[in-house]
Amino acid sequence: MPRRVVKFVSSHEVLRYGVVGVVATAIHLGVYYLLLWAGVNYNLSYGAGCVVSLAFNFYASNFYTFRTRPTVAGAVKFLGSHGVNFLMHIVLLNIYVAVGISEKLAPVFIYAIAIPLTFLLVRRSLKGKGQKTENV
Repeated sequence: MPRRVVKFVSSHEVLRYGVVGVVATAIHLGVYYLLLWAGVNYNLSYGAGCVVSLAFNFYASNFYTFRTRPTVAGAVKFLGSHGVNFLMHIVLLNIYVAVGISEKLAPVFIYAIAIPLTFLLVRRSLKGKGQKTENV
């Protein structure tokens, strides 16, 4: 049974995106909460978590999720899409904190909005419009 699950996930792009997203989110939030615990400002903590998870996410998105080869152009587009994503995260984080939501709970609300939008941005940046993926 586990082999069937692995094969099913491996054959469906959106599910592979989910696997990479869960790991990248865990990395991001792990760094964020660790730095919050250490007394670092929540904006700096969130930004540091983003940078660390971004490196993982770029390679995992290329090789595993979309089965593309990393290119400089793809990296620029990927960083651009994640730059937009990061700005959205920081704005939402500060809005949620300003209205009284704890900086410890705010990321839950941020990810509920950001995950679907990020999938579309990253997919477009790595695959392009109408580009076929290759097995790598």
